[in-house]
Amino acid sequence: MNDFWIILVGALVASACSVLGCFLIVRKMTLIGDAISHSVLPGIVLAFLITGTRDSVPMLIGAAALGLLTVFLIQLFQSSGVQSDAAIGIVFTSLFATGIVLVSLFTQQIDFDLEHVLYGEIAYSPWNTMTIAGIEAGPKAVWIVGSCFILNLILIFLFFKQFKLVSFDPSLAAAMGIPVLFFHYLLMSLISLTTVASFDSVGSILVVGMLIIPAATAYLLSDRLSRMIWASIGVGVLSSVIGYFSATILDASISGCMVGSAAILFGLAFLFSPSHGLVSRLLKRRKSKESHA
Repeated sequence: MNDFWIILVGALVASACSVLGCFLIVRKMTLIGDAISHSVLPGIVLAFLITGTRDSVPMLIGAAALGLLTVFLIQLFQSSGVQSDAAIGIVFTSLFATGIVLVSLFTQQIDFDLEHVLYGEIAYSPWNTMTIAGIEAGPKAVWIVGSCFILNLILIFLFFKQFKLVSFDPSLAAAMGIPVLFFHYLLMSLISLTTVASFDSVGSILVVGMLIIPAATAYLLSDRLSRMIWASIGVGVLSSVIGYFSATILDASISGCMVGSAAILFGLAFLFSPSHGLVSRLLKRRKSKESHA
């Protein structure tokens, strides 16, 4: 049964992240997930210092608040003329350094398990259960990440046109009366919430990997955003299944094997995608030369 829960948690994380990752790919903002996963450290430390507890709820609230602050600062710097990659690098390194300073100043004499808080471990998720009305309802990660996945799907479905226009042509979206800034922050808020909710249980490596790699794979497989979203979910779920069984065979990190499986699927798409694959393009060029010979 534990095998099922671990695979389910991994699949839900992959699905929740890949849905949003598709928009990051088309907006060329793939590093935002990595930025959020590092810059939330001061929020975690401050939540601990204020509440005096290592319970996941206040730490998630503190991390989510810093995630939103990260997004706001990155947008502020970009609107002031700083390049996108530079703005991301400045914000997340500065906030991460601030978190390290807070840890060194205030938590040296306290059993503050930073590795668990920041990086999690998906193998432990089946034992961190949730109880509803006195009945054990399964792993907490399934409920938390599953709720994020459903929320992401609902909002993307309801505002798909707006998200699509804002991602591909913000000027046209603004001309049509769509509040571009609102949908930008809504998307970034969903990314922040999903990232923070996920890496508390499964680890930042899995979250950042699933936020980017399945979406990048789907980008090679489809030229339509709607199909790209569903393809990315499929790639993410398949990566979770293959990765888990690979980890059991190799006796290796589950999260690492899941991300490694996603990377292998990306490599296959890069080589053999019907439209954009390297091998496919070489074959088309050869056929074109032969037809003109």
